[in-house]
Amino acid sequence: MPFVVDASISAAWALADEFSPLAEIAENRLRNDYAIAPHIWWYEIRNLLVVSERRQRITEFESAAFLLVLSAYPIRLESLEMDTDILQIARRQRLSFYDAAYLALALREHLPLATLDKHLQSAAVAEGIALLA
Repeated sequence: MPFVVDASISAAWALADEFSPLAEIAENRLRNDYAIAPHIWWYEIRNLLVVSERRQRITEFESAAFLLVLSAYPIRLESLEMDTDILQIARRQRLSFYDAAYLALALREHLPLATLDKHLQSAAVAEGIALLA
């Protein structure tokens, strides 16, 4: 079954010191399935990489290598034109608009959410969205 992936999961793929069993489960699922993410994910990943480079957690070469690997993963970016719905979710669950976009996508597609963000996990459960496990 496909799932919605957020940037926290992808961060664990990119940064060795952020290993997570859940991120590994999500990555393994991509061998036989696909994930979807809102377009903001694309920007969040690249921001994570550039900030990690500045903090000397990774090199430019490692960022480029990760983006190459990531491009091979079956992750489909989805458009979300329902900004009113996202705003309502953000307000109701006290999330950032960015995090609410992942939740709105999971709600729209009736898919489980893969996230390491505890607040987003709680919000997903409150909204009746399954978590990837």
